[in-house]
Amino acid sequence: MDNPEKMAHVEPVRLNKDSKFRFKCHQGVKCFTECCRDINIILTPYDIIRLKNRMELSSDDFLTIYTEPQILEKTDLPVITLKLLEAEGADTDSKACPFVREDGCLVYADRPTTCRYYPLGVASLSHKEDPDGDEFYFFVHEPHCLGFEEDADWTVAEWRKDQGVDVHDRINAAWTDLLVRKRSFPPNMKLTDQTKKMFFLASYNIDKFREFVFESSFLKRYKVDAGTVEKIKADEIELLQFGMRWLKWLLFKEGDFEVIEG
Repeated sequence: MDNPEKMAHVEPVRLNKDSKFRFKCHQGVKCFTECCRDINIILTPYDIIRLKNRMELSSDDFLTIYTEPQILEKTDLPVITLKLLEAEGADTDSKACPFVREDGCLVYADRPTTCRYYPLGVASLSHKEDPDGDEFYFFVHEPHCLGFEEDADWTVAEWRKDQGVDVHDRINAAWTDLLVRKRSFPPNMKLTDQTKKMFFLASYNIDKFREFVFESSFLKRYKVDAGTVEKIKADEIELLQFGMRWLKWLLFKEGDFEVIEG
């Protein structure tokens, strides 16, 4: 959660997976759901798949109703953020997550990666293939948060596993690597509008990407073995990972994609 005002309270302490902290969030703490207000949550590709399926919506409909696009700083790549709503009962201009209510999150089992990490943030030092590779963690220690006064002790690794964020990170690893790698390029290396559209399609609109792969000339232009074709037909996560491999080739001309000549 990277709202500029809240980021001012991030403690500049690097944590690793063995670092220990004390935290617990539940309805009994006075600040319950306060962290769901005035936030900027970037949704990952896996977040969108989980949420659109939870809401029984197409990718198009979910993106239209619940998200807003923006360009990620220093990458020239489009990302998707959660669209906030006017907070219920608020006396100010406060806005809140569309899925939060006084008694908690309506989509808790399918909540976004950023929400699972809280009160931690994660940063990658360099591009990597391994989701458990070169990265560090930090506290998003907001003044209102009383969860640090609770009596539950964790290591970072324990927290990630308990919140299911390790699974999210693994599925999103190839996409995260694309963002970090592009961020390391010189600012004057801009992408074409068409390349940005393809990045958006493969990253966020899994339904339209499926149509693109199977109903356009895609499989006539690229060599894709029959086993892979069957997997990506049957499984959205396999299709997402296939899309990330294709984007790696499209953006950096790396990987195992082979263009059919002629």
